[in-house]
Amino acid sequence: MFNFLKKIFSPIIVILDFITKYFKTIVFLTIMYFLVYSPSEKMNDNGTFEVANLQRIELFGPILDVSKTLNEINKAKKSKNIKGVLIVVNSPGGAVAPSVELAYAIKELKAIKPVVVYASGIIASGSYYASIWSDKIIANPGAMVGSIGVIMQGVNTEELMQKIGISTQTVKAGKYKESGTPTRKWFDYEKNQLQSVIDDTYKMFIQDVANARKLDVKNHTQFADAKIFTASQAQKVGLVDEVATISRAQDSLLKLSKVDTAVWKKQDKLDKFIDKFISQTVAKISMNFSSSLKAY
Repeated sequence: MFNFLKKIFSPIIVILDFITKYFKTIVFLTIMYFLVYSPSEKMNDNGTFEVANLQRIELFGPILDVSKTLNEINKAKKSKNIKGVLIVVNSPGGAVAPSVELAYAIKELKAIKPVVVYASGIIASGSYYASIWSDKIIANPGAMVGSIGVIMQGVNTEELMQKIGISTQTVKAGKYKESGTPTRKWFDYEKNQLQSVIDDTYKMFIQDVANARKLDVKNHTQFADAKIFTASQAQKVGLVDEVATISRAQDSLLKLSKVDTAVWKKQDKLDKFIDKFISQTVAKISMNFSSSLKAY
Protein backbone atom coordinates (compact mmCIF):
# COMPACT_ATOMS: atom_id res chain seq x y z
CA MET A 1 0.00 0.00 0.00
CA PHE A 2 2.83 2.37 0.94
CA ASN A 3 4.64 1.68 -2.33
CA PHE A 4 1.41 2.26 -4.26
CA LEU A 5 0.88 5.69 -2.64
CA LYS A 6 4.54 6.55 -3.14
CA LYS A 7 4.19 5.76 -6.83
CA ILE A 8 1.09 7.96 -7.17
CA PHE A 9 2.62 10.97 -5.41
CA SER A 10 6.13 10.54 -6.82
CA PRO A 11 5.75 13.38 -9.37
CA ILE A 12 4.79 15.79 -6.59
CA ILE A 13 7.65 14.55 -4.38
CA VAL A 14 10.13 15.09 -7.22
CA ILE A 15 8.89 18.66 -7.79
CA LEU A 16 9.06 19.51 -4.08
CA ASP A 17 12.50 17.97 -3.82
CA PHE A 18 13.68 20.08 -6.78
CA ILE A 19 12.25 23.29 -5.27
CA THR A 20 13.89 22.52 -1.91
CA LYS A 21 17.30 21.91 -3.48
CA TYR A 22 17.26 24.88 -5.83
CA PHE A 23 15.15 27.35 -3.83
CA LYS A 24 17.77 30.11 -3.83
CA THR A 25 18.36 29.69 -7.55
CA ILE A 26 14.64 29.92 -8.27
CA VAL A 27 14.31 33.07 -6.17
CA PHE A 28 17.32 34.61 -7.92
CA LEU A 29 16.00 33.80 -11.40
CA THR A 30 12.56 35.13 -10.45
CA ILE A 31 14.08 38.42 -9.30
CA MET A 32 16.16 38.67 -12.47
CA TYR A 33 13.06 38.03 -14.58
CA PHE A 34 11.16 40.89 -12.98
CA LEU A 35 14.16 43.17 -13.23
CA VAL A 36 14.59 42.48 -16.91
CA TYR A 37 10.93 42.45 -17.91
CA SER A 38 9.70 45.35 -15.76
CA PRO A 39 11.54 48.25 -17.35
CA SER A 40 10.86 51.86 -16.35
CA GLU A 41 11.15 52.85 -20.00
CA LYS A 42 8.68 52.64 -22.85
CA MET A 43 9.71 51.32 -26.26
CA ASN A 44 8.84 53.35 -29.33
CA ASP A 45 7.65 51.86 -32.61
CA ASN A 46 11.15 52.38 -34.01
CA GLY A 47 12.67 50.19 -31.28
CA THR A 48 14.18 52.95 -29.14
CA PHE A 49 13.33 53.59 -25.49
CA GLU A 50 11.62 56.64 -24.03
CA VAL A 51 12.79 57.59 -20.55
CA ALA A 52 10.04 57.79 -17.92
CA ASN A 53 8.94 61.37 -17.27
CA LEU A 54 6.10 60.87 -14.78
CA GLN A 55 6.00 58.85 -11.57
CA ARG A 56 3.23 57.32 -9.48
CA ILE A 57 3.74 56.89 -5.74
CA GLU A 58 1.22 54.99 -3.61
CA LEU A 59 0.25 55.79 -0.03
CA PHE A 60 -1.89 52.85 1.04
CA GLY A 61 -2.89 51.60 4.48
CA PRO A 62 -2.13 52.97 7.97
CA ILE A 63 0.73 55.47 8.13
CA LEU A 64 3.46 54.17 10.42
CA ASP A 65 6.85 53.50 8.82
CA VAL A 66 7.10 55.91 5.88
CA SER A 67 10.79 55.43 5.08
CA LYS A 68 10.09 53.73 1.74
CA THR A 69 7.60 56.41 0.64
CA LEU A 70 9.99 59.16 1.69
CA ASN A 71 12.73 57.46 -0.31
CA GLU A 72 10.51 57.36 -3.40
CA ILE A 73 9.63 61.05 -2.98
CA ASN A 74 13.29 61.95 -2.55
CA LYS A 75 14.31 60.02 -5.68
CA ALA A 76 11.54 61.71 -7.67
CA LYS A 77 12.69 65.08 -6.36
CA LYS A 78 16.29 64.48 -7.46
CA SER A 79 15.48 62.92 -10.82
CA LYS A 80 15.95 65.28 -13.77
CA ASN A 81 13.85 63.01 -15.98
CA ILE A 82 10.75 62.93 -13.75
CA LYS A 83 8.69 66.05 -14.49
CA GLY A 84 5.68 65.37 -12.27
CA VAL A 85 4.44 63.02 -9.56
CA LEU A 86 1.02 61.46 -8.99
CA ILE A 87 0.44 60.33 -5.39
CA VAL A 88 -2.41 57.84 -5.10
CA VAL A 89 -3.84 57.74 -1.58
CA ASN A 90 -6.06 55.16 0.09
CA SER A 91 -5.31 55.42 3.79
CA PRO A 92 -7.26 56.02 7.02
CA GLY A 93 -4.32 57.93 8.52
CA GLY A 94 -1.97 56.82 11.25
CA ALA A 95 0.69 58.21 13.58
CA VAL A 96 1.12 61.99 13.68
CA ALA A 97 4.89 62.30 13.23
CA PRO A 98 5.22 60.24 10.00
CA SER A 99 2.13 61.97 8.56
CA VAL A 100 3.77 65.36 9.14
CA GLU A 101 7.04 64.02 7.70
CA LEU A 102 5.25 63.05 4.49
CA ALA A 103 3.41 66.38 4.30
CA TYR A 104 6.62 68.38 4.34
CA ALA A 105 8.41 65.99 2.00
CA ILE A 106 5.62 66.52 -0.53
CA LYS A 107 5.81 70.28 0.07
CA GLU A 108 9.53 70.21 -0.80
CA LEU A 109 8.80 68.07 -3.88
CA LYS A 110 6.09 70.47 -5.04
CA ALA A 111 8.57 73.36 -4.89
CA ILE A 112 10.55 71.60 -7.65
CA LYS A 113 7.95 69.85 -9.79
CA PRO A 114 4.13 69.42 -9.94
CA VAL A 115 2.43 67.03 -7.55
CA VAL A 116 -1.16 65.82 -7.88
CA VAL A 117 -2.82 63.73 -5.18
CA TYR A 118 -5.57 61.32 -6.17
CA ALA A 119 -7.80 59.98 -3.39
CA SER A 120 -8.78 56.55 -4.67
CA GLY A 121 -10.72 55.49 -1.57
CA ILE A 122 -10.03 57.02 1.84
CA ILE A 123 -8.01 60.17 2.42
CA ALA A 124 -8.54 60.83 6.08
CA SER A 125 -6.75 62.35 9.02
CA GLY A 126 -3.01 61.61 8.72
CA SER A 127 -3.21 60.72 5.02
CA TYR A 128 -5.06 63.97 4.33
CA TYR A 129 -2.42 65.84 6.33
CA ALA A 130 0.26 64.21 4.17
CA SER A 131 -1.49 65.43 1.00
CA ILE A 132 -2.28 69.08 1.77
CA TRP A 133 0.73 70.72 0.09
CA SER A 134 0.19 69.13 -3.33
CA ASP A 135 -0.77 71.28 -6.33
CA LYS A 136 -4.12 69.55 -6.56
CA ILE A 137 -6.18 67.03 -4.62
CA ILE A 138 -8.60 65.12 -6.83
CA ALA A 139 -10.99 62.69 -5.14
CA ASN A 140 -12.78 59.69 -6.56
CA PRO A 141 -16.58 60.33 -6.45
CA GLY A 142 -16.90 57.53 -3.90
CA ALA A 143 -13.97 58.62 -1.72
CA MET A 144 -14.25 59.48 1.96
CA VAL A 145 -12.39 62.64 2.97
CA GLY A 146 -11.51 64.51 6.17
CA SER A 147 -11.49 63.27 9.74
CA ILE A 148 -9.15 66.15 10.58
CA GLY A 149 -8.57 65.43 14.24
CA VAL A 150 -6.21 63.86 16.75
CA ILE A 151 -6.83 61.04 19.19
CA MET A 152 -5.00 59.16 21.93
CA GLN A 153 -6.57 56.06 23.41
CA GLY A 154 -5.72 53.62 26.16
CA VAL A 155 -7.32 50.86 28.20
CA ASN A 156 -7.89 50.48 31.93
CA THR A 157 -7.07 46.91 32.97
CA GLU A 158 -7.17 47.59 36.72
CA GLU A 159 -10.29 45.49 37.47
CA LEU A 160 -9.10 42.60 35.31
CA MET A 161 -5.71 42.61 37.03
CA GLN A 162 -7.37 42.53 40.45
CA LYS A 163 -9.49 39.53 39.45
CA ILE A 164 -6.53 37.49 38.29
CA GLY A 165 -4.25 38.65 41.10
CA ILE A 166 -1.76 40.83 39.24
CA SER A 167 -0.44 44.14 40.55
CA THR A 168 2.20 46.54 39.28
CA GLN A 169 5.29 47.98 40.92
CA THR A 170 6.66 51.31 39.75
CA VAL A 171 9.73 53.39 40.46
CA LYS A 172 9.60 56.72 38.67
CA ALA A 173 10.99 60.22 38.54
CA GLY A 174 8.64 62.88 37.22
CA LYS A 175 5.02 63.48 38.19
CA TYR A 176 3.66 62.68 34.73
CA LYS A 177 5.83 59.66 33.97
CA GLU A 178 2.88 57.24 34.26
CA SER A 179 0.53 59.31 32.11
CA GLY A 180 -1.40 56.99 29.82
CA THR A 181 -0.73 53.86 31.87
CA PRO A 182 -3.18 50.99 31.23
CA THR A 183 -2.90 49.60 34.77
CA ARG A 184 -5.24 52.08 36.49
CA LYS A 185 -7.65 54.94 35.88
CA TRP A 186 -5.86 58.09 34.79
CA PHE A 187 -5.71 60.91 37.32
CA ASP A 188 -7.36 64.22 36.39
CA TYR A 189 -4.02 66.03 36.20
CA GLU A 190 -2.73 63.34 33.81
CA LYS A 191 -5.80 63.60 31.58
CA ASN A 192 -5.51 67.38 31.52
CA GLN A 193 -1.86 67.20 30.51
CA LEU A 194 -2.58 64.65 27.77
CA GLN A 195 -5.48 66.80 26.57
CA SER A 196 -3.11 69.75 26.23
CA VAL A 197 -0.90 67.62 23.96
CA ILE A 198 -3.90 66.61 21.85
CA ASP A 199 -5.12 70.22 21.62
CA ASP A 200 -1.72 71.56 20.59
CA THR A 201 -1.31 68.87 17.92
CA TYR A 202 -4.82 69.56 16.61
CA LYS A 203 -4.04 73.27 16.46
CA MET A 204 -0.96 72.51 14.34
CA PHE A 205 -3.05 70.22 12.09
CA ILE A 206 -5.82 72.72 11.33
CA GLN A 207 -3.33 75.59 10.92
CA ASP A 208 -1.34 73.64 8.33
CA VAL A 209 -4.52 72.61 6.49
CA ALA A 210 -5.74 76.21 6.47
CA ASN A 211 -2.39 77.50 5.17
CA ALA A 212 -1.99 74.83 2.50
CA ARG A 213 -5.59 74.91 1.29
CA LYS A 214 -6.02 78.70 1.69
CA LEU A 215 -8.85 78.34 4.19
CA ASP A 216 -9.74 80.51 7.16
CA VAL A 217 -8.55 78.75 10.29
CA LYS A 218 -11.27 80.55 12.26
CA ASN A 219 -13.79 78.45 10.35
CA HIS A 220 -12.07 75.17 11.23
CA THR A 221 -15.28 73.62 12.54
CA GLN A 222 -16.58 73.67 8.96
CA PHE A 223 -13.73 71.70 7.40
CA ALA A 224 -12.19 69.97 10.43
CA ASP A 225 -13.59 68.96 13.85
CA ALA A 226 -12.94 65.31 12.82
CA LYS A 227 -15.87 65.37 10.37
CA ILE A 228 -16.01 62.82 7.58
CA PHE A 229 -17.07 64.13 4.15
CA THR A 230 -18.04 62.60 0.85
CA ALA A 231 -15.91 63.76 -2.07
CA SER A 232 -18.50 66.34 -3.19
CA GLN A 233 -18.97 67.63 0.37
CA ALA A 234 -15.20 67.91 0.76
CA GLN A 235 -15.01 69.97 -2.44
CA LYS A 236 -17.64 72.38 -1.09
CA VAL A 237 -15.67 73.05 2.11
CA GLY A 238 -12.38 73.36 0.22
CA LEU A 239 -10.63 70.12 1.16
CA VAL A 240 -10.37 68.84 -2.43
CA ASP A 241 -10.14 70.61 -5.78
CA GLU A 242 -12.02 68.22 -8.04
CA VAL A 243 -14.22 65.14 -7.90
CA ALA A 244 -13.18 62.87 -10.74
CA THR A 245 -11.54 59.58 -11.68
CA ILE A 246 -7.85 58.72 -11.87
CA SER A 247 -7.70 59.47 -15.60
CA ARG A 248 -8.56 63.09 -14.81
CA ALA A 249 -5.83 63.16 -12.16
CA GLN A 250 -3.32 61.82 -14.69
CA ASP A 251 -4.40 64.39 -17.28
CA SER A 252 -4.06 67.20 -14.71
CA LEU A 253 -0.53 66.12 -13.87
CA LEU A 254 0.33 65.86 -17.56
CA LYS A 255 -0.85 69.44 -18.09
CA LEU A 256 0.93 70.82 -15.02
CA SER A 257 4.14 68.99 -15.94
CA LYS A 258 4.04 70.30 -19.53
CA VAL A 259 4.83 66.84 -20.82
CA ASP A 260 3.82 66.04 -24.40
CA THR A 261 3.64 62.26 -24.03
CA ALA A 262 3.31 60.53 -20.68
CA VAL A 263 5.85 57.80 -19.94
CA TRP A 264 5.16 56.47 -16.47
CA LYS A 265 7.93 55.04 -14.34
CA LYS A 266 7.19 51.43 -13.45
CA GLN A 267 7.98 49.87 -10.12
CA ASP A 268 9.53 46.43 -10.07
CA LYS A 269 6.63 43.98 -9.70
CA LEU A 270 8.36 41.70 -7.21
CA ASP A 271 9.42 44.69 -5.10
CA LYS A 272 5.88 46.01 -5.15
CA PHE A 273 4.39 42.68 -4.06
CA ILE A 274 6.88 42.16 -1.22
CA ASP A 275 6.59 45.77 0.01
CA LYS A 276 2.80 45.64 0.02
CA PHE A 277 2.71 42.31 1.89
CA ILE A 278 5.21 43.43 4.53
CA SER A 279 3.71 46.90 5.04
CA GLN A 280 0.18 45.55 5.42
CA THR A 281 1.26 42.88 7.91
CA VAL A 282 3.36 45.26 10.01
CA ALA A 283 0.71 47.97 9.87
CA LYS A 284 -2.07 45.70 11.11
CA ILE A 285 0.01 44.43 14.03
CA SER A 286 1.32 47.88 14.95
CA MET A 287 -2.06 49.65 14.81
CA ASN A 288 -3.62 46.97 17.01
CA PHE A 289 -1.01 47.22 19.74
CA SER A 290 0.20 50.80 19.51
CA SER A 291 -1.14 53.41 21.98
CA SER A 292 0.77 56.34 20.51
CA LEU A 293 -0.70 59.64 19.38
CA LYS A 294 -2.58 59.20 16.11
CA ALA A 295 -4.14 61.29 13.41
CA TYR A 296 -6.43 58.39 12.59
